[in-house]
Amino acid sequence: MAIPLHINSLLFDLDGTLTIKHPSSLDVLFTILDEHQIPIMASAHRTASQFIYQYWAKSDQVAQDLEMYGEFTDEFWIHYLKRKLWAAGLTELQATDLAPVLHPELEERHQPEKLVPENVKPTLKALRGQGYIMGIVSNRSTSLEEEMDRLGFLPYFDFWFTAAEVNSWKPDPGIFEHALYLAGDSPEATAYIGDNYYTDVLGAQGVGIYPILYDPRNVFPEAECQVITSISNLVAQI
Repeated sequence: MAIPLHINSLLFDLDGTLTIKHPSSLDVLFTILDEHQIPIMASAHRTASQFIYQYWAKSDQVAQDLEMYGEFTDEFWIHYLKRKLWAAGLTELQATDLAPVLHPELEERHQPEKLVPENVKPTLKALRGQGYIMGIVSNRSTSLEEEMDRLGFLPYFDFWFTAAEVNSWKPDPGIFEHALYLAGDSPEATAYIGDNYYTDVLGAQGVGIYPILYDPRNVFPEAECQVITSISNLVAQI
């Protein structure tokens, strides 16, 4: 599906959209569960993925866990794993018993490589050639300056910034309003492309930006917005 004709500016999420981690922590977890012969439902990957996206979207759950277990301590990550196992359909007793056992194995085996999918740069180049204003809006807590250079993204973007730099985190309106200011454009003429329905789509919709959900694994089959399964879909009809 093509970008709507009235759009002049394109804002992108970074992690999970323009870059991916391979393998994902959830894929490694499901491999471990299979090796331990722990049965899971066919829908488990989708429901666990939806939980992960929602959990990190400034949810009450993550706030409660940080307060209870400390900021990203081992206890925090074990309880987070317990929540993922619940979301995957395990009982509370199973999740409580398994999380402390599986956590060290998951930590050891999840050594992902950060990749830029091969269709990303050609797509960005094509969009740049069409004259779009382009920016990256990330929920990162550290600057993107060095990484933008390392990823080879500098020629394609007019600006980029992180949530920490503006003290506003997706899906809060402030982070999107700052992006509109940098783009010098109106919400109606701007699209936001991201992989998290809760932060990217709902956040963009909250300020009137046109949302495009990048959902290659059909995590959100009922999403009420334009959906693409490949970044190259953005230029398929230009």
